[in-house]
Amino acid sequence: MLIEARAYDAEGGDFDEQFDALLKRIYLARGITQQSALERQLSCLPSPSSMRGIDSAVAILVDALVEQKRLLIVGDFDADGATSSALMVLALTAMGFKNVDFLVPNRFDYGYGLTPEIVDLALEREPQLLITVDNGISSIDGVDKANKLGMQVIVTDHHLPGAALPAAAAIVNPNQPGCQFVSKNLAGVGVAFYLLSALRAQLRDNKWFTENTIAEPSMATWLDLVALGTVADVVPLDQINRALVHQGLMRIRAGRCRPGIKALLTIAGKNPQRLVATDLGFALGPRLNAAGRLDDISLGIQCLLTNDPLQAMDTARELDELNQDRKVIEQDMQREALKIVEQIPLSLGGEVPAALCLFQPEWHQGVVGLLASRIKEKYHRPVIAFARGDNGQLKGSSRSIPGLHIRDALDAVATQNPGLISKFGGHAMAAGLSLDEEKLPAFEKAFQHQVAQSLSADDLQAKIATDGELLGQQMSMHTAQLLRDNGPWGQLFPEPCFEGNFKVLQQRIVGEKHLKLLLAAQSKSFDQQPDVGIDAIWFNADTAVWPSNQHKLVRCVYRLDINEYRGQQTLQLLIQFLEPLQQ
Repeated sequence: MLIEARAYDAEGGDFDEQFDALLKRIYLARGITQQSALERQLSCLPSPSSMRGIDSAVAILVDALVEQKRLLIVGDFDADGATSSALMVLALTAMGFKNVDFLVPNRFDYGYGLTPEIVDLALEREPQLLITVDNGISSIDGVDKANKLGMQVIVTDHHLPGAALPAAAAIVNPNQPGCQFVSKNLAGVGVAFYLLSALRAQLRDNKWFTENTIAEPSMATWLDLVALGTVADVVPLDQINRALVHQGLMRIRAGRCRPGIKALLTIAGKNPQRLVATDLGFALGPRLNAAGRLDDISLGIQCLLTNDPLQAMDTARELDELNQDRKVIEQDMQREALKIVEQIPLSLGGEVPAALCLFQPEWHQGVVGLLASRIKEKYHRPVIAFARGDNGQLKGSSRSIPGLHIRDALDAVATQNPGLISKFGGHAMAAGLSLDEEKLPAFEKAFQHQVAQSLSADDLQAKIATDGELLGQQMSMHTAQLLRDNGPWGQLFPEPCFEGNFKVLQQRIVGEKHLKLLLAAQSKSFDQQPDVGIDAIWFNADTAVWPSNQHKLVRCVYRLDINEYRGQQTLQLLIQFLEPLQQ
């Protein structure tokens, strides 16, 4: 593992003279050179008007409201899809729509997106208007079928489009050709939020709320859902997404959030008043996603929709049980995957191939994405994990590393090998695909060739980027709180982490595989008394190596954290990487 300090121009940036020096260093290393780019108020959000297709979508929705058409929201089976679906149902109902329902395809029976089979299922509810959320940009056949059956379709999505677009009545997607919206990083729930904001503004201009004695809803009411879906979908936290997530977190901390989110926080043991973005991604997101991975994401959507705290808690418990089941399944699959990788022939330099394709017939289709992510983290290679689907097809889920746009890589393989891949789609860092099982060896060869051409040896070297060392007085509760207050941190806007050498004063395993440490900083910059201990914890440590009395000096990459226990708050280091030093 290569540890590198992030580069930054110490003299650059337009910040006030009183601006904290450590924060300035951190922001400059993340490409923030203007203090104005740190604005997190809703007033900093750009207008929806520049988003292609939004005016057409609003016009269709206004007509549908006047005529009280039957609306059906068609979502995706992950946390982004769940929050998008809940947001649409809640906001449209608050604006006066009386016939709004949702449908999310079971991933095991129908696959992803607005397929012709889903349109048939939707037809049973006799909708007049279908609205996709977090999907639809690649649903060409499904939209065609809906059109033939007399259903209008509005597509809201954020995924990258293919060569052709569906013939929907309106498409709202910042990544579609010709869209001038300033950000391409909105999650599906963010796109839905923008469409609903534009609709609310149009209805206000039309005096709909006053003439129909309907309380005009505040869009801020649902920012808790927007924050959860945005973080859980791991989209880049540019300024727009940071503002949306920050405002959502503020509402949750103040207790102004959906009963389902409160219940999920209770089940996860999280204090809402001290919630940070990573809690949304690592505590709430997995519990919502577990429903879509193992069963039906509708359970998660119902948790977010209900106004009854007791029902929300019951549903949250069900989601937690599913998540526990998911963990067991994932751990078994991970052990099998590691055995497969260990049997792969290594290069002359002792390296695994540039890309890994993994398949076991018994693997769970809903968990292969998580498996791919775990193996990617261990070997720093793009990984595709496959499970059996229907009709002799394999369903694959891929995760990439910096330097490889995984969807583009799949597109190149498909272009150079017509008929090899049945379908694919996704983002730069994650994508899904389907192919015939007998074609897997040919695909693996083509994919590994494509990746080997695209990535250099340096790209395949695992690296940890840090924000350098802390001065002695900076390793404090004040600094930890400062960093907590100046997020949200997340994808492509990483939470600050630091490096340093430490003496190990105490070490022990807690909770089966977590390494609890007491460390003393060894840097010359520390003016504190020698061997003054700082609590630290390394989650999921390698218990085959640690604890070890042989290692008294270590080099750590860590984050500053505030540990809260029985009402007491203390400084704690969250270890990201640890290696012994020569004594």
